[in-house]
Amino acid sequence: MPFAQVNGVELYYEVHGSGPTVVFAHGSGGNHLSWWQQVPFFSQHYTCITFDHRSFGRTRDGDQQGRRAFADDLGGLLGHLGVERVAIVAHSMGGRTAVGFTLRNPARVWGIVLCGSNGGSVNDESRQIREENQEHPAPRPNGTVRGLSVGFAARDPGRAFLYRQIMRLNPRHAPDFLAVAPGYRGSTHERLAASGAPILYVVGEEDVIAPPRTIEIAASQVPGSRLLRVPDSGHSVYYEQPDVFNQAVLAFLKDVAPSQAGGAAHRSEQA
Repeated sequence: MPFAQVNGVELYYEVHGSGPTVVFAHGSGGNHLSWWQQVPFFSQHYTCITFDHRSFGRTRDGDQQGRRAFADDLGGLLGHLGVERVAIVAHSMGGRTAVGFTLRNPARVWGIVLCGSNGGSVNDESRQIREENQEHPAPRPNGTVRGLSVGFAARDPGRAFLYRQIMRLNPRHAPDFLAVAPGYRGSTHERLAASGAPILYVVGEEDVIAPPRTIEIAASQVPGSRLLRVPDSGHSVYYEQPDVFNQAVLAFLKDVAPSQAGGAAHRSEQA
């Protein structure tokens, strides 16, 4: 099993395919296995890197840095693999990794896809929506997963079961693991715009974790960014609607790819 010694941890990762490099950064309910519907598709066109964030999946968090180290962990992994330039496809929590790495290394990122993530681009309206959503979450039937639309389990019980099983491979995290620091009122939109990285925002119209309006606001604040709203999907569009997600992301990546995307990993490794 491939592990990279980076930033004080042994980071689990896999590399599939060949071509320009695309990194997939999972959300808090997932790990590298979450992308099982993306890797076979995108590895036909790109070198695909999946990994487990520290304290998720097979990666432990020995020095207890948590999410503060996510962006530097990715930098260490890319250094380990000898990869210079990447596109990053991120879901939810993974958006913190994608944006953090991009703001530190703007010349190394040729495209970002943020699924169910505002990437830190917020204003007073989106902050209020988030606070109201946390204080008064939408009612849901017992046993449903907030990361999926309400009707998904009935439509596709097999994939809903697998979603839960992937999620249960992670250790438990404190309820405030991803909480915004008290009193923080900043936004990333100006720095994201200055980075020059093309961005595609993706949101499910039934997302109860990152309400669609908050993603619309995020995209509107970053000039040139794109927005895709997906009907009949909740927070995990990549999982519920993989064909729609994959085709839209592929079209975006092909459109924004520089002539020399470069930086393909030098070897193929997997479990």
